[in-house]
Amino acid sequence: MAHRTQTPTRSRLPRGSRTLLAAALLTALAGCGGKDPGDGAAPVKEAAAPAVPKAAAAPAGLPGMPPLLDPHDVYAADRPNQLSPVVRNFPSRVYVPNTNSNTVSVIDPATYQVVETIRVGIQPQHVVPSWDMKTLWVNNNRGHTLTPIDPATGVAGKPVEVHDPYNLYFTPNGKYAIVMASLDRELVFRDPHTMERKKTVPVSCYGVNHADFSADGRYFVVSCEFSGELLKVDTEKMEVVGQQKLPFEGAMPQDVKISPDGKTFYVADMMAHGVWVLDGEKFTRPTLLPTGKGCHGLYISRDSREMYVPNRGEGSISVFDFAQNKLTKKWWLPDGGSPDMGGVSADGKVLWLSGRYDSEVYAIDTASGKQLARIPVGGGPHGLAVYPQPGRYSLGHTGIFR
Repeated sequence: MAHRTQTPTRSRLPRGSRTLLAAALLTALAGCGGKDPGDGAAPVKEAAAPAVPKAAAAPAGLPGMPPLLDPHDVYAADRPNQLSPVVRNFPSRVYVPNTNSNTVSVIDPATYQVVETIRVGIQPQHVVPSWDMKTLWVNNNRGHTLTPIDPATGVAGKPVEVHDPYNLYFTPNGKYAIVMASLDRELVFRDPHTMERKKTVPVSCYGVNHADFSADGRYFVVSCEFSGELLKVDTEKMEVVGQQKLPFEGAMPQDVKISPDGKTFYVADMMAHGVWVLDGEKFTRPTLLPTGKGCHGLYISRDSREMYVPNRGEGSISVFDFAQNKLTKKWWLPDGGSPDMGGVSADGKVLWLSGRYDSEVYAIDTASGKQLARIPVGGGPHGLAVYPQPGRYSLGHTGIFR
């Protein structure tokens, strides 16, 4: 993320770096069958068929987690305008945390205008929808508080004391909130409503910041920005079960997203200038898919077919096609920019991204890649949330819904 006052300053356009080529392994399944006796053939006594072992049952999901609507698509609940009754009557807004201004700019997406500015704590990083989708939590990283916003009214509530809340996630069963305490080097499991600390998991990597969960919810993968590492964490046990260093000197992993089929994790890396492709189950060495300078965020289209990848260091958005397993388009912002974090509109037609170094927000047509608007906001806009969005519950960050 490269934006905390305590961390070294990073250049806006990172130097070029070597890339690793991704390799794919294809597996084939073979089947067998038998013939029936021909017409008129004398009856014969068939030999007993050899016993066929039953297919192993799919591992059970995290206890208490709502089952996926489609086992082949973790985002099946996120179709256009498929709003939960919980959020259906919320006004459509874009909430933009301005880390340098200690405010949240509220944009009306219908007019592309800032309609309100909410003062919050010191260095707000992300606006995070709660698991039950009733609250938006502003992560005031250096103010050590979370500011709740009621998305029905837009009114901010009393801040809750939480140390080093750089980012915030929720377990898929809604049992815990998980604070990414980046500088504290901790994953802190808390009550999802009161934010009371339940368990602290110290980590040896530096700069925990983003994550996503497996399809069954039993583990999640975490990026460690400042040490260039990845963690694998058992959700139920609340324990780190895997750790690896990315195979790139100076790696700075950012956003994490799982593929619609639940088989692959993608990790944006702003210094490797691409996306790491990881087998989450095996947690083996990932391969790099180059996208552009300062690769940063990862957002899934409403039809689960594409992933939008903003490249903050060059003012572009790469588009990855899951079925084709390759990048198919690249959109460039007019007059450049620094596209960072954001989300997709409820109808899937607009990609909203903060302009991290330019005090602005971009609205981009997802059909054409055309810039629809460029909206001035406060200083250092970061993890904006488009709200409401389709889905049954939130896993956190700027809006990961299932």
